[in-house]
Amino acid sequence: MNQIEEYVEVESYVKFLKDAYEIAIGMLPSLIKAALIFFIGLWVVRFINRLVHRFFEKKDYDLTLESFLASFINISLKGILFILVITQLGVKSSSLVAVVGAAGLAIGLALQGSLSNFAGGVLILIFKPFKVGDWIEAQGVSGTVTDISIFTTKLNTFGNQAAIIPNGNLSNHTIVNYNTEETRRDKITVGIAYDANIKTAKDILLEICEKHPGILKDPEPVVYVANLADSAVELSLRFWAKNEDFWAAHFHVMETLKYEFDQAGIEIPFPQTVIHGLDNRPKAID
Repeated sequence: MNQIEEYVEVESYVKFLKDAYEIAIGMLPSLIKAALIFFIGLWVVRFINRLVHRFFEKKDYDLTLESFLASFINISLKGILFILVITQLGVKSSSLVAVVGAAGLAIGLALQGSLSNFAGGVLILIFKPFKVGDWIEAQGVSGTVTDISIFTTKLNTFGNQAAIIPNGNLSNHTIVNYNTEETRRDKITVGIAYDANIKTAKDILLEICEKHPGILKDPEPVVYVANLADSAVELSLRFWAKNEDFWAAHFHVMETLKYEFDQAGIEIPFPQTVIHGLDNRPKAID
């Protein structure tokens, strides 16, 4: 019985190997075709992506549109390639549609954030609250927009760090775009001592603005008494400058006003509290 059982096991093993060999031989043409489609398809996808980039480089399109469309075309082409490879392996299109539908539902529920990011990218493309090259402030981050993809937007911060923000958050929250207008208005508040001459201080501030080439003369700079604070009279200087000159003008005014105030003897007081005491000690009787 042992020899018979061993013989049956060997026969079963041989039959299994024979069936496996026949299946492999039968699938070999499909596997070879699928491999060829995969590698040739990857080359075609890269080639088309290069053509897309060259096309956008020759045409003067919006950089935001270029970045978004290039990312979308790349992902779409790879998705089509995946379907071609799977169907070549013998998966029926009807079965594939059913599987993709079920998988799409499951993935959609699991990746609701990614879908909202995709929708946010479409909204950014349509309404254009900012474009590549703009300096924006959003989600607590400020920086220059360097890339807008279908899911995220990349900023280069003032410290040269890369900040990646999901498009869903950008499309649903406040965005401050500093490049929408060509000019910006600065507001600098400085305190002077109560015994200082207000007119002299205002004249000094306006003269500083007059001498700086980056500060616009129309609208002209103005100075107001903004507040009578506890320790100082607060003056508010407001001037306009082009975006490219704004920070240079701001830092120049901040530095120069301190120097000019010192030369004119105008004190910039620091916060202080004056305490007056009463002498309640009993006086001696003569």
